[in-house]
Amino acid sequence: MSPFHVDVAIIGAGTAGMGAYRAARAHTDSVLLIEGGHYGTTCARVGCMPSKLLIAAAEVAHQARHADRFGVHVKDLAIDGAAVLSRVRRERDRFVGFVLETVEAIAATDRLVAKVTFQDANTLLTELGQRVHAKRIVIASGSVPVVPPLLKELRRRLLTNESVFELPDLPKRLAVFGPGVLGLELGQALSRLGVDVKMFGVGGGIAGIHDPAIRDYANQVFNQEFYLDASAQVKSVIESTSGVEVNYRHRDGVWRTEQFDYVLAATGRAPDVKELALQNTGLALNERGVPLFDRFTQQCGTSSIFIAGDASNESPLLHEAADQGRIAGDNAGRYPDLRSGLRRWPLALVFTDPQVASVGFKLEQLNQQFKDRFAVGLVSFEDQGRSRVMLRNQGLLKVYAELGSGLFLGAEMFGPAAEHIGHLLAWAGQQRMTVSGMLEMPFYHPVIEEGLRTALRDLNHNLHIGSAVIERCMDCGPGA
Repeated sequence: MSPFHVDVAIIGAGTAGMGAYRAARAHTDSVLLIEGGHYGTTCARVGCMPSKLLIAAAEVAHQARHADRFGVHVKDLAIDGAAVLSRVRRERDRFVGFVLETVEAIAATDRLVAKVTFQDANTLLTELGQRVHAKRIVIASGSVPVVPPLLKELRRRLLTNESVFELPDLPKRLAVFGPGVLGLELGQALSRLGVDVKMFGVGGGIAGIHDPAIRDYANQVFNQEFYLDASAQVKSVIESTSGVEVNYRHRDGVWRTEQFDYVLAATGRAPDVKELALQNTGLALNERGVPLFDRFTQQCGTSSIFIAGDASNESPLLHEAADQGRIAGDNAGRYPDLRSGLRRWPLALVFTDPQVASVGFKLEQLNQQFKDRFAVGLVSFEDQGRSRVMLRNQGLLKVYAELGSGLFLGAEMFGPAAEHIGHLLAWAGQQRMTVSGMLEMPFYHPVIEEGLRTALRDLNHNLHIGSAVIERCMDCGPGA
């Protein structure tokens, strides 16, 4: 087989890889996009889109089940699990189809379907022995599900986010390991669709929430719907012919053995770099085997290798992968003329109900970098007007700003419409707005965002800039 000789080789045709391809092509026509698995991004195939389709069905079921609160009576509610999952797969495949159209629009001469390993820093070797000689290489190989040692022996009854959507019907009972983003989104959705869910975690983490008060609040809310122990003691998980037996210590202190139809491993995803033979590149690697890199250029060390997307293990989010891919591809294409790319304000969302939003500096970062130099504003959504109207009045929002300057630094939220409030706050942070400037923006009535205004007013007072929040402020409208 004849070897390839290209200016830029890109490993992985997901969100980051395709972004890198387009950016590199702006500088050279000699670009090869290499994919070792199926075309179609993690988001479209097994991530963002199928999970949100499942969540959408769950929200409908939840609203119907609790319609009595509004004086609306729904009788004989029935959930057709097979139909729910059929729609998830049908719409999922439609989204994947859009991705495939994009990939297929790339010239066939620029694409290679093969698993590759590094022979050296400028040479890739396919499983069939074909060589790819590249002046520059972008690693955009994505991520894979993590299965903890406790679950390694499971076979037919083990699910991950890459297999759960292929079930022909909803299970009756499901044990979820990992109350992070994946576990809580999928676990809550399945619970609302009638699955008996028990969720187990290690270390007390819930949905990536950093503030202890907000995390405790979320723990109480989720436990109203399904069993959640974020610091669980699990002795054994054993697969049988009819299901999986989980021996665990219940929150009441009693050891129990319960049987479930399946176990869902939702303990995160790891960079898919293990099989790339990165030791042959001479790059410095971290404890997870990922090359050390500059987050503004995506360059690995001082080499001609770049990394982007989930493979970098920095921020496994689609918009971050897209940004990293563009930066890596641009610099691989123009190498050695490197440019720093735009890194946007941190924004992370969890599509549970209530939702979770994290914006800007996290609490630990604030305590390290702004120790005794920042203030906090708080609002509860339990009595917030629009939230009560919709009976979505659960949640807390904390906002942070720098003492002296009043510069907005970040926020964390567990509450209604967090996906929208998170965006507003991320835009304000990226524009380097002060809290006073944010309060000059318009707030309509009645909207959930009025709760944000209350938190900002509390923050401005704690910054010693504005007056104290007026209880039952009628110029804001009732329940604002």
